Amino acid sequence: MYYFLSNNFEKQFKKLPKKIKNRTIEQLHVFIVDPMDYRLNNHPLTREWAGHRSIDITGDIRAIYKRVSEDVVRFTAIGSHSELYE
Repeated sequence: MYYFLSNNFEKQFKKLPKKIKNRTIEQLHVFIVDPMDYRLNNHPLTREWAGHRSIDITGDIRAIYKRVSEDVVRFTAIGSHSELYE
């Protein structure tokens, strides 16, 4: 699996605390090996995020992505549950 980061994701990522940035990198490594690994809690989204999926970074931080092709996804947003879904 390959991924790339949208400009919006990179902008949001830069604002995160270092500990969360490190955890994000760890979770993205897990994602590359197995996007459906149980540690990611990978699930589809609805409403304004229909067509996207979410993975857990921490208990409250989520990364949202959309499949571009069979082997490629684009991460579009990262933030807390309340920042992303309200």
